[in-house]
Amino acid sequence: MAEFAQLSGISRPTVSKYFNDPASVRKSIRSKIERALLKYDYRPNLFAVNLNKRKPKIIGVIVPDTSDMFYSEMVRHIEMRCAIDGYFVLVLSSRGDPLLEARSIDTLLSLKIAGAIIAPLGIRTDAALMESLRAHIPIVYLDSSLHDGSPFVGTDNEQSIGLITDYLCRTGTPPTFFEMPAVNHNAAERRDAYVRTMERLGFQPEVVGVTRQTDWRFEEIAYGEALRVLDGKGFPTSTLLCANDRIAVGVMAAAFQRGVKVGREADCRLRVAGHDDQPYSRFGCPPLTTVAQDFSRLGSLGVEMLLAEVESETPGPPEGARQMRVEARLMMRASA
Repeated sequence: MAEFAQLSGISRPTVSKYFNDPASVRKSIRSKIERALLKYDYRPNLFAVNLNKRKPKIIGVIVPDTSDMFYSEMVRHIEMRCAIDGYFVLVLSSRGDPLLEARSIDTLLSLKIAGAIIAPLGIRTDAALMESLRAHIPIVYLDSSLHDGSPFVGTDNEQSIGLITDYLCRTGTPPTFFEMPAVNHNAAERRDAYVRTMERLGFQPEVVGVTRQTDWRFEEIAYGEALRVLDGKGFPTSTLLCANDRIAVGVMAAAFQRGVKVGREADCRLRVAGHDDQPYSRFGCPPLTTVAQDFSRLGSLGVEMLLAEVESETPGPPEGARQMRVEARLMMRASA
């Protein structure tokens, strides 16, 4: 910046003021700076500038897998919400691997950032390392918490699973629950919510378990398990409630492979429902009945909760904003 100021003949404080807020500089000076920027092809180093700020404007985000459309959609909404407040988002992926998650945490520890929004792996997260990060910067957990009292924003699994279980019981045979691998606390929360809802409605809960490995290859795992069940005794009921939409995709692929028609028409042998309403769920064949997580609200609340602590003069999360659960909406489509 000093070199650019000397070349352009404009004082460094004025150049710095321009980069912080172009509108704060007189129009004539602004035009001169912009001509010089084009001539010398100068771009400020955002990370270097950040080192000089008393309050950094970078938010770190760690998710299990950026290729998972649920998390990519969440990141999209986080980025849009952060941009409103002038924050830059740095996204890291653990790819379902606790060693890569630990490396991502170490990366955030090595940078000067305002805070972090993290969707933790949960069961295999290095709790001590996460606590070390939390001692340095504010953290908000997203989607799955570590049950350590940290600020958290996620979907109300009790409400969402209860909503779709009730719908499936009212419109056909009671559902069998098709589990997801226990990669985070959502797996157990959704299964337990299903069991409680079925018992409340007076039905016998039925659960199809999957591999005990903490594996994020949901479609592949569900496909293999569904084939095994279809080739054996079959499912306990003709309706399946899958723990998430990716599990439902694997199940429907297995049903197609074995010639089992999925849907709610008279000639269909199996109804399938999911959870999440990922962006592709409505474009399946048939379109997937599911419960829609509110991506926009989840992302906005996560950012607002984090920035409330980041920009507060007193440390610690705001009173009454530690744990927030968002309700989901039922999406009735042709699969169930």
